[in-house]
Amino acid sequence: MSPALAVGLDRLVSDPSLSSLVAELRSSRVALLAHPASVTRDLVHALDVLRGLGVEPRVLFGPEHGWAGHAQDMIGVGDASVTGARVVSLYGERYEDLSPRREHLEGIDVLVIDLQDVGARYYTFVWTAVLVARACRDAGVRVVVLDRPNPIGGTGIEGRLQVSEFRSFVGLERVPIRHGLTLGEIVAWRAKVEGYSELVRVVRATGLEREAHATAWDRPFVMPSPNMPAYETALVYPGGCLLEGTNLSDGRGTTRPFEITGAPWLDGTRLARELAATGLRGFIVRPIAFEPTFHKHAKQTCGGVQIHVTDPSSFRPVACYVALVTLAHHAHPEQFRFRTEKYEFVDDKPAFDLLTGSAVARERIVAGDDVRAIVEHVASAGAEERSVVEEARSALVRPD
Repeated sequence: MSPALAVGLDRLVSDPSLSSLVAELRSSRVALLAHPASVTRDLVHALDVLRGLGVEPRVLFGPEHGWAGHAQDMIGVGDASVTGARVVSLYGERYEDLSPRREHLEGIDVLVIDLQDVGARYYTFVWTAVLVARACRDAGVRVVVLDRPNPIGGTGIEGRLQVSEFRSFVGLERVPIRHGLTLGEIVAWRAKVEGYSELVRVVRATGLEREAHATAWDRPFVMPSPNMPAYETALVYPGGCLLEGTNLSDGRGTTRPFEITGAPWLDGTRLARELAATGLRGFIVRPIAFEPTFHKHAKQTCGGVQIHVTDPSSFRPVACYVALVTLAHHAHPEQFRFRTEKYEFVDDKPAFDLLTGSAVARERIVAGDDVRAIVEHVASAGAEERSVVEEARSALVRPD
């Protein structure tokens, strides 16, 4: 029996119904946007797959963290080269560097996108794909998205839409924090809304129920970025990324990024006790001590906690980490701080506001509001959020 899941890249190799697409790519001048997780079931990279099909990409584009996936968060990456092709970085020092320039697309007929997303609006790969699709629209270049499922499933929705003026590269369009959409669905949705659907084709992943997590995949989890090493990381990330907006460690510099958090001044035992008392389900919180090797609080002993997810179906990552941040602030108001430094090309709004989608959560935390009320404000997803998700899902109506 053949494995159930076939991602878009797998299908390009093995699905006879895509033979005309393969022929089109062979006869076209092609560019490729990919990263290290752009692999088949057998871990063959998209570049090698295309070359094996007789398609030689002329330009390779790399998103945040670089084509090779080597750079840490918010580190600009320069252009490079891979045998036979130029590598253009789409993550530099300026917001303008996030989109390909017209000269990058000159002489290109089709741009193939294959990026593994994780289903959280802060994870920037989906917004790179949207920006690339818009640049292709302006240059008259066709786009083929080889889609992939999210490791945390496609049915869980959590977190409010951003207030419009709080959109940024960690949320370019208004979607819930945990949105349940694939990268291909979001690209197709924006193409439909913005009027260039005829230029975009999405090759869906097949053979997997929408609610399935990466534990149901028939393949290893390949980390799409340096601090997304495992399925368990992706599971907590829709909440864990909120730590980036604070002076709490986000676990970078440890072996369990986003699962581990703390600070030299934090009482982990108290935080664990109070977080457990919220009644949130699906996890066990354990007090720990740790010492990051780099990033926040590097080489300092920190008190903190580790989040162990015990039931992914009931675990609400956004709710869990909003509660965690609120309790850490309330317990240590003198030491706790929200990040005010420039964050993802924005220097006039605190990072926590960009991540949560407005200033309300931060202001209520600082005011000492009740943790449950703050959790409900940030993590709830109502009719408006569900409507946006359904609109995006419905954009993929054409057969691939």
